[in-house]
Amino acid sequence: MIYAENGNFLLETAHTTYAFCVDPAGNLQHLYYGEKLSLGDSWQKALEALKMRIFNPNGCSIIQDPMHPAVSLDDVCLEVSGRGKGDMAQPFLELTYPDGSRTSDFRFQNFEIMEKQAPEGLPGAYDETENAQSLVLHMEDRNGAVRLTLVYNVLEDCDCITRFAVVKNEGSAPVTLERLMSTQLDLRTRGKQKILSFHGEWAREMQPCETILQSGSFQIESTTGFSSNKANPFFICGEADTQEDYGVCYGFNLIYSGNHRETIECNAHGRVRILQGMHPDFFQKSLDEGESFASPEAVFTFSKEGYGGISRNMHRFVREHIVRGTWKKKERPILINSWEAMYFDVKERKLLKLARQAAEAGIELFVLDDGWFGERENDQKALGDWQDNPEKLPDGLGGLSAKIHAMGLKFGIWVEPEMISENSKLYREHPEYAVRIPGKAAAVGRNQMLLDLTQTKVQDRIIADMSDVFRRGQVDYVKWDMNRHMSDYYSPALSKEEQGEFAHRYLLGLYRVLGELTSRFSDVLFEGCASGGNRFDLGMLCYMPQLWVSDCTDAVARAKIQNGCSFGYPQSVMGAHVSSCPNHQTLRVTPLYSRFAVACGGILGYECNLCDLSKEELKKIREEVSFYKKWRRVLQFGEFYRLHGLSQEGERDTDVIRWNFVAQDREKAVGIWLNGLAHANDTHRFFKTKGLDDTKQYHFYHIPQKVELTRMGDLINTASPVHIRPNSVVHQVVTHLITMEGETEEFHVPGDLLNKAGVVLSPSFGGTGFETGTALFQDFDARIYLLEEECIKS
Repeated sequence: MIYAENGNFLLETAHTTYAFCVDPAGNLQHLYYGEKLSLGDSWQKALEALKMRIFNPNGCSIIQDPMHPAVSLDDVCLEVSGRGKGDMAQPFLELTYPDGSRTSDFRFQNFEIMEKQAPEGLPGAYDETENAQSLVLHMEDRNGAVRLTLVYNVLEDCDCITRFAVVKNEGSAPVTLERLMSTQLDLRTRGKQKILSFHGEWAREMQPCETILQSGSFQIESTTGFSSNKANPFFICGEADTQEDYGVCYGFNLIYSGNHRETIECNAHGRVRILQGMHPDFFQKSLDEGESFASPEAVFTFSKEGYGGISRNMHRFVREHIVRGTWKKKERPILINSWEAMYFDVKERKLLKLARQAAEAGIELFVLDDGWFGERENDQKALGDWQDNPEKLPDGLGGLSAKIHAMGLKFGIWVEPEMISENSKLYREHPEYAVRIPGKAAAVGRNQMLLDLTQTKVQDRIIADMSDVFRRGQVDYVKWDMNRHMSDYYSPALSKEEQGEFAHRYLLGLYRVLGELTSRFSDVLFEGCASGGNRFDLGMLCYMPQLWVSDCTDAVARAKIQNGCSFGYPQSVMGAHVSSCPNHQTLRVTPLYSRFAVACGGILGYECNLCDLSKEELKKIREEVSFYKKWRRVLQFGEFYRLHGLSQEGERDTDVIRWNFVAQDREKAVGIWLNGLAHANDTHRFFKTKGLDDTKQYHFYHIPQKVELTRMGDLINTASPVHIRPNSVVHQVVTHLITMEGETEEFHVPGDLLNKAGVVLSPSFGGTGFETGTALFQDFDARIYLLEEECIKS
């Protein structure tokens, strides 16, 4: 809900209040953002208590307006800031005027309340109920003929507010836009702030990093051309004692897939300024008379319940206001992907054999990955040549698709439409399509160049080529990949003055392509990928309901990556696969069940050669698939809780992750626990939930696990009547014939016991003895616990 009167503005969501006002000089002063206030009809009078009273300026302050000689902009919290009028912090907006000056002085002019607005040409949040409102404020620049429009969107159901801005040149001479951020939040604090940001690299995405900022500034930024695996645009900033379930904090994200910068700056008065938006170092735009420019939309939320509260707000925001279309709330299919099974050695015979095994296991979707098209024998050629390779696919893509569909499977395809190989038919015919600076050697990544998506004809070519691939392949699923960073920021289609817009215009071109294709093929499930999580952002999620989290499929590493993602993104958008062992990225050996448990924390898929697995392994996979189908809605769309917080680690903690997925009606829940390195003599375990209904009665149990004798090594000789040499034929025969029963966990208990106390689990093996009921919970073991509501017997 939006209230506006007499220069006072109040934005309310279900549980938060955001307030600001127009001060006597015409600046927009921020007053409050936090837990919802009970202001009632006298809200304007109540806001007077939040307004700063300044009688004398500080010793060396700059006074913005001689009519208000006590006020320096460096002392107050603002909704928007510029250069040159006394605010010494990083600005929201920066312009260069026709005379070369850079001082801006924007003052409030008027406002209007409208239906939900979005930035033109860019993806944005939406509201299916059409109840969302926008507060639109217009500001005029006293130093030039420029208008600044600030747009606030209130999404009450998820306690989120979004912002973006529009700058318009209303003068006759060009003005250069050097910087336009998407959101600014100035807060009065006690000074010390904790920042939770997410950094990484290829195969190591979304690694959480907690930083304490007491003074000065802290920056998160991507300069790769895309949102990047190096620094995700999602972050949290809050009080220094913030933890998983405790603390006042704010979460931020950007609906954009390009270069970005987030700045948190704390001055000596305790004012914290938080800025987020496009990276100013990779952007410059000349605005001609009447021309305007809109920033991407940003989202922020508040929590008094620590990181967990931020996560649940952001999850609801993504599920309800970002993901859209046919697959928004539709259960996603279990897939098998061909990549790690055969890499570039694609042959129809091998593909069909793999597909048959997948169908027998109950898998629902077969995905043909890289290596199927043109002369694509390796990663050095053929990108851009999206024609069938008759040696690999004798009956073409359509023929293979028909055979896959005949098995009862859906059919999916891998493409990388934004790229071009120098050794390709497309490059030989159209070298001008590639991003490179004329007369200079191109910088390549993975032996490929970017297609110049700033050019409309290149966009049209991609749309035509992909439409042809999707139609002739009768595809049900598309994996859209992008395997390099941006370089050589230049396009011959842009003038000298427009080259500073290259990176942004590339994104505008990409969004046009994605918008067109996802509209044409609205029933197709699209999954975004960028060497894993190199473009894992809200902008891509506006077109694709799920994204590949990381190229690393190792269970232990992947659990940490998915856990990092969970702070800002729901599990329903995370592609997660069970892969071979030893793992192809780490060579780590982990149990099949652990790999499955981690993949259950996202959208389940398999990426291994099923044809090479044993009968026992295939049987286990059939059981896994059957289980997942039964619990799929809870796992994909349930409320997500981290049961092990970043700030709760101690010397006895061995967990990699502990998660809880709770159905929206709280009648069912799934708990997942992945162990790290086991400790000797560490036998006591318990499982404490979050999010269950305290008043309901639950049946708590787990999927029973059998223990193979090989895991006990030569300890089996303490119980065997004859000596058995480890790894001998006798050892293998005995292991095949005899398995030990694992622990049994089963309780019938109320929800408040599970939430507040937790249940005590069977003791784990701690170095002495292995009795009936002992849990073998060693290195990288996992457990899945199930909870179902049951009637309370009178």
